[in-house]
Amino acid sequence: MAISLEKMSRKDLLELRNNVEKALKDAEKRERKEALKAAEKAAAEFGFSLSELSEVSGGASKGRKANAKYKNPANPDQTWSGRGRKPQWIHDALKSGADISDLEI
Repeated sequence: MAISLEKMSRKDLLELRNNVEKALKDAEKRERKEALKAAEKAAAEFGFSLSELSEVSGGASKGRKANAKYKNPANPDQTWSGRGRKPQWIHDALKSGADISDLEI
């Protein structure tokens, strides 16, 4: 099916673009459904549901907070996971001679 774009009017080209965009969205929805079915089938072969597997992987989810590994002995509400910048209370405790292992939960 060869289409001569050069011979089409601007109106026809815009209509074609809109039809292509709609067809692409429909194709993506269809492929997502097929991929989901294939993933569910693969999980079922191992005796799991897809939701069970996504709970186990956990690390890929956005917004999930890491568990705290350290807490401030002076204020137990202040915790740190060990990731990212050290909180000021960690710096203060280390300066005062505490060992990082003393702050572990």
